[in-house]
Amino acid sequence: MTSKTDDTFFKIKSGIKEGLKKGWSGLVWLLKILVPISFITTVLVNYGLIYKLDFILTPLMNVLGLPASAAIVLVIGVFTGIYGTVAALSVMPFSMDHMTLIAVFILISHNLFQEGMVQGRSGISTRFSCCFRLITAFIVTFICAKIMGVSAQDAAGPATGALSASPLPFVEMIKQWGWNTLKLFVKIFCIIVPLMMVIELAKNFNVIHWLTRMTSPLLAVMGLKRSTGMLWLTAAIFGLAFGSAVIVDETQNNEYDKDELTRLHLSIGINHAMIEDPILFLPLGLPAFWLWVPRLLAAIAAAWLHLGYIHARRIYAKRFGHKKLCNH
Repeated sequence: MTSKTDDTFFKIKSGIKEGLKKGWSGLVWLLKILVPISFITTVLVNYGLIYKLDFILTPLMNVLGLPASAAIVLVIGVFTGIYGTVAALSVMPFSMDHMTLIAVFILISHNLFQEGMVQGRSGISTRFSCCFRLITAFIVTFICAKIMGVSAQDAAGPATGALSASPLPFVEMIKQWGWNTLKLFVKIFCIIVPLMMVIELAKNFNVIHWLTRMTSPLLAVMGLKRSTGMLWLTAAIFGLAFGSAVIVDETQNNEYDKDELTRLHLSIGINHAMIEDPILFLPLGLPAFWLWVPRLLAAIAAAWLHLGYIHARRIYAKRFGHKKLCNH
């Protein structure tokens, strides 16, 4: 009895200690990405430089059923994330349909470069991840616009100047950025460190195996393998940023099939933080269906299309004796 108690105590102590170590290491690594990128983004937004980037997306707005001014919001979302998008939508007179399409686009492609770097550290090219999510966002939004029957002429939206207010003094900008960064640090710390401790304790008490077995039917529908269950759960619940420490640690310290890992990243790149992210748009009155369903279906489609591509490539390789493809 004493031996069992000692063993349990050792597992708890070991899990907490290892979780703290990995959590802090992951937090430091994440901040090395977030701090410089958030600072650059703050400067771009404060001095209105980010609004000059809308020319990149403006020609495509009509294709997506959106007015030209929506390009500003999409650029903000791609760079600053969902919070920036919600803030912009709250002051811009878009129709409900247009706001819904913007939300669909940004739910897939928000924080593109920060999250792309997380994926780049855990099994997939950063460049490929960013390009894939951006292209998927365009495709899914285009399909949603056609299904909804939305026209770009429904509302014009404001001019660029409506959002680019007078810039704050540099010192004031630094103070606001520093305070916001500190709050973000505390929030990430309160999520990542306890999460890593829970993961380590779950490993020590063999809970991971039970969780992955429970999620196997869902993963099968998603086109994913059972071995990637913990990674998928982490991304689905906590997202790519807050779940980065777990995702990076798991992929770097465990052996995963390259194709399975790529398929996982295609899926979670499109569909992560399944609870928090869509909820942020609900106060704007947007319909829940369009906030949850399109990107979930897109994630499933991406995984199955990748699976089909892998099978087709192997069949082709066997038929024509392409040894490199056969061994891939």
